[in-house]
Amino acid sequence: MTMTEQTSTTHDFRKRLAESLRLESLAFANLRIANHQTVYTCGDAAESVYFIESGQVKLLMLSPEGKECLLDIHTGGDTFGELCLAGPSVRQETAMTMEDSRVKRIPCASFFRHLSQNSLMEGFVHYLAARVGEQQRVIANLITVDSEHRLGETLLFLARKRGQPDPGSTRIEKKITHEELSEMVGTTRPRITSFMLQFRALGLIEITPEHFLVIKEKKLTDYLARIA
Repeated sequence: MTMTEQTSTTHDFRKRLAESLRLESLAFANLRIANHQTVYTCGDAAESVYFIESGQVKLLMLSPEGKECLLDIHTGGDTFGELCLAGPSVRQETAMTMEDSRVKRIPCASFFRHLSQNSLMEGFVHYLAARVGEQQRVIANLITVDSEHRLGETLLFLARKRGQPDPGSTRIEKKITHEELSEMVGTTRPRITSFMLQFRALGLIEITPEHFLVIKEKKLTDYLARIA
C-alpha cells in the first residue's frame, strides 16, 4: 500500500468511526476538558480508549530526569490510549489537552464491541498499523539524522497529518510551540527557534498574519534531500 493509499484508508476509517459514535452519542461518557488539563496521567489505571470529537491532545512521557518527551499530537477524529486494549495495565504516558477539547471515554470491552458491530475492526487495524509506521520513522530519524533534518521531517509529518491544503503548500492552523517541537525532535528550544528562522529565510516555511504555520512541502523535501 502506498503512502497516499494508506492516508486515504486511515482518513476513511476516522470518518466512519466518528459517524458511528455520533449515532450512539448517549452510549459513552462525553467529557469537556479545558486547555492544558490532563485526560489521564502516567500510572493511572488503563481501562478506556478515548476518541477526540474536537480539540487537540498531546501524549507525553517523562525521562527519569524529569525531561518531557512528546510522543504524538492527536486531533479531532483520532483515538488515543489504545494500549489498554492489550489487557489490564496502567498508563505508560500522560495525555494532556492543547486547547479546549471534547472527548469520548469508551471502556475497552465496549470499544471492541462497537468496532465489531459497525464493521470497523479491519479499518482500526490499518489505522493502528499506520500509527506504528509513523512511530518507527520517528525512532529511525532520532538515531540516524541530525536535529535540523529531524525538525524538517517533523514539520513534513505534521503537515501530512494535521495540515490543510493551501496553494502550493500545506497550512497548519493548530498552534504548535517551539517547546513542543523541541520535545518531538529531541533538541533544545533555542535550536528549534534558530532552525525555524533559517527555514523561513530559505522560503521553506511561512507564518501567516493569523500565526498559522505554512509548510512548503516540495521545497522542504528537496532541501532535506540536499543536506542528507
